[in-house]
Amino acid sequence: MVKRMILMLLAMILLVGGVLGYKLFGRYMMNKALAAQKAPPSVVSVIEARELTWQPALHAVGSFSAVQGIVVSAQLDGAITRIAFESGAAVKAGDLLVQQDISTEEALLASAEAGETLAKLSLDRSKDLRAQGTNAQAELDSAVAAFRQAQANVASLKATIEKKTIRAPFAGRAGIRQVNLGEFLRSGDAIVQLQALDPIYIDFALPQQNTSQVAPGQSVHVTVDAYPGEVFPGAVNALNPKIDDATRNFQIQATLNNAGGRLRPGMFGSVEVELPVSEKVVTVPLSSIVYNPYGNAVYVVEDNRKQGGDLTVRQQFVQTGANRGDQVAIIKGVKTGDVVVTAGQLKLRNGASIVINNKVTPDNSAAPVPSHP
Repeated sequence: MVKRMILMLLAMILLVGGVLGYKLFGRYMMNKALAAQKAPPSVVSVIEARELTWQPALHAVGSFSAVQGIVVSAQLDGAITRIAFESGAAVKAGDLLVQQDISTEEALLASAEAGETLAKLSLDRSKDLRAQGTNAQAELDSAVAAFRQAQANVASLKATIEKKTIRAPFAGRAGIRQVNLGEFLRSGDAIVQLQALDPIYIDFALPQQNTSQVAPGQSVHVTVDAYPGEVFPGAVNALNPKIDDATRNFQIQATLNNAGGRLRPGMFGSVEVELPVSEKVVTVPLSSIVYNPYGNAVYVVEDNRKQGGDLTVRQQFVQTGANRGDQVAIIKGVKTGDVVVTAGQLKLRNGASIVINNKVTPDNSAAPVPSHP
């Protein structure tokens, strides 16, 4: 009985072992077959890293301000009798903007001018009499004083009329008017903003270590998000002589032509100050860079066909520098002549086989131009 049970147990063990052995052998053969299979090559576009000469620049963000900009305000109390401008209109220096009521001043001016005429006649008469010796010097002095007082009264009334006749102090563009016809203005009440837009300033700051690199006359290039792809040239015109105590930055002002008035005070722009030197850099398209948390990399193409192999890629970590349009400078990791992948990196791994197709390639321009307005 015991012998029989032992035989059955042995038979069971042999049966289970045979099944397991068969499955393990099948899995081994499957893995071997899969390992022998070769993954199809990935289709990518490539480009050769080039050495270019770049003009280095300092970068900052600045704010536009008018060369001249004010809020036109009333200097004296008075009701508005005429508004001579339209909101948003271009005005010339000396153009009438607002006329306040000057009827009282005009009446007083007529009386003062009559008094001036009479004082002048009295002065002339006193001079003649004094020349004949028939009056005292004191009478002549009194006539001179009376005439000068009459002149001062006339000048005072003319000045009052001039202050109530509000004109543009310089040529520019008016803003939205803040007054209405017949409104009574108090001294200091705002009437309208007036901004001279051409040329226009942009104010920005740079760290103190760049003090020796910037001087009046250096070229600047400004871009604004309102006009993507467009560059506005200008030149540095002034540097603040004092370094800011809090930020250790120094203020710079540049002037830009703005004939169309498209740049407005209060807008911000990205500023590049060209330095008076040039440098050679190795560049690749921005699309070549694979950005990773542990470091940026590119895929460099390796040609193994002479040894019977394929085109493969090698992942190469790089240190990137400044950007120019679609291009980026490589400080370390890629040398001139290296062929790098520009599209198709998502399906690549280190050592993967590739096929090159450059029918469609990413943009690679240091100064790209929009394809449409």
